[in-house]
Amino acid sequence: MKKLSLDKRVRTEVEQKVHQRFFKDFIYVWTIEADESVKAFGLLDNVKGLSMPITFLVIYDPKGIILNTHVIKYREPYGGEIASPRWVAQFRGRSSQSSYVVGDGIDGISGATISVYSLTTGVMKLSLLFPLIKPQL
Repeated sequence: MKKLSLDKRVRTEVEQKVHQRFFKDFIYVWTIEADESVKAFGLLDNVKGLSMPITFLVIYDPKGIILNTHVIKYREPYGGEIASPRWVAQFRGRSSQSSYVVGDGIDGISGATISVYSLTTGVMKLSLLFPLIKPQL
């Protein structure tokens, strides 16, 4: 695991594209290796839910395609359905070039509107960030 400080220029560029700020000025990154080659990268971040942060992990292949997404910690009393494997599976196969529009390719969840939008934007934010930080990984 590596704590990766985000360059201010890169951070600002991504934040302006998605209209969501990074929770901190760093993220946690894992490089996943097998047979002496890099197989994937894991990026851990937080987004703000209704009142509490949502901690999530996105795993990318070396080309920046999402292999898996997992909600690590959901702290709100309602809307925990966003942590369900079926819901987060919607992100699989997406990349920085993909659409991340709730209601158009991303299902909403009744009672979890803010969390759905926040997490979807957070995954898009990491997907846009990944190609910009990959040389540092």
